[in-house]
Amino acid sequence: MLRWILGGREAQGTVEKSAALFIGEEQPKNCFTEMQVLKGHFDIVRFLVQIDDLRFASAGDDGLVLIWNVETGECLFVLRGHTQQITAMTSYTFIRGGTAHTALITASSDRTLSLWDPDSGNRVQNISDLQSSVKCLLVLAHLDVWLSGGNELCVWNRDLELRCKMVHHSDAGISAMVELPKNFIAAAMDKEIVIFKLNLSGSDIAVMAMRHLADHQDTIRSLIHINDRLFASGSHIGELIIWDSVDWTIQAYEHILWEEPARDSQSEFKLNHQKQIERSIQHMSSDGEYIVAAVGSGLYVYNVLMKSVVAYRRTAHDSNILHTMLQRDSLMSCSEDGSVRMWELQDLPLPAEPASSGFFGMFGTFGRSSKQTGPPAKKIPEVPGLRSLELIGDLIGHSGAVQMFLSFKEKGLVTCSTDQLLIVWKDGELQSQLRSLAVFQKLEENQGL
Repeated sequence: MLRWILGGREAQGTVEKSAALFIGEEQPKNCFTEMQVLKGHFDIVRFLVQIDDLRFASAGDDGLVLIWNVETGECLFVLRGHTQQITAMTSYTFIRGGTAHTALITASSDRTLSLWDPDSGNRVQNISDLQSSVKCLLVLAHLDVWLSGGNELCVWNRDLELRCKMVHHSDAGISAMVELPKNFIAAAMDKEIVIFKLNLSGSDIAVMAMRHLADHQDTIRSLIHINDRLFASGSHIGELIIWDSVDWTIQAYEHILWEEPARDSQSEFKLNHQKQIERSIQHMSSDGEYIVAAVGSGLYVYNVLMKSVVAYRRTAHDSNILHTMLQRDSLMSCSEDGSVRMWELQDLPLPAEPASSGFFGMFGTFGRSSKQTGPPAKKIPEVPGLRSLELIGDLIGHSGAVQMFLSFKEKGLVTCSTDQLLIVWKDGELQSQLRSLAVFQKLEENQGL
């Protein structure tokens, strides 16, 4: 079995069997005690996008896009038009005639892009002559345009009119994009990040590739915006780099490491495959001050301002974590194991478990490149200020891998899964109060009091 350097216990089987990960039905800090199951898809549901305070869209491998009301669970529209799975989806809000309008943009592996009106359910525009499938979408609200990335980088206006296009002369397409200051864009392409500049001249827009950042040794799996000064990227072999958003220099670098026991040649292939999965950075999210990284089945929280580890869980789920969300002193995660878990950062009453220098411990090393190699440090230093990441809620309802979730705050939490279902998780106490208030108002209307 593989064993993380930071700590002592080995993960037996598929999960480290800790009592903290099995809190039972008594979950006093978990408000999501009611669930509503939504049916409408007939294949894996991979994407959720919020449209406004009440509505959201879901899409996946069946090529359908469904518009829902989060309060009632009603399916408002079924948007049909794509013939293959949805590969990217986003909402786009713009001002027209002094009024805010929200459109929905979808891309499919059928090499089409569609612009939808969620108010009517109509497809406003459709582009079907793309050279390749679109893998990601990025809205630039201040320029009133949006970008699509694949083997082509295209800039579109609100009416799905092409403003400019750049074709890549490589097999690696763009898998993710983030907006940078001064009309720059960072795009992940296989093992490197390409910095693009959008040049504006009157009504004309042109795209230029400005720099290639080739500091990752493996495929970049996650690319996120942290704040106006920083963005971050994470790779398939556990490399995490924090970049300066203005001059694109490395501000911090870390490669998650662990020790490996001796193994025979027959099990080498299997263990190597397991190693790649367990240390792959599947997803990252940030609130501008902290980053939470999902590395295999583990969670790691890092303070960007202090350049220090805040908390970590080597085994937070039974399988790979697919999506995370960070909110102040709490975070959420969902996994291939079918669960959605709620976590709380708590102060440690005793000295923290020591962490490896190979895990976030060198985040203070400025300008370090991932191409620098050397033996991992054998001495394990203590990390001051480390807090515990405690499980406070476990939402079990899906029978398949939970792909992602979407928070509507007090209105509920929406999850989607490979089981073709969506679930709206709601605050049971709040829902009870709302039902009581509705009954009271109904009796008043009927003069029943």
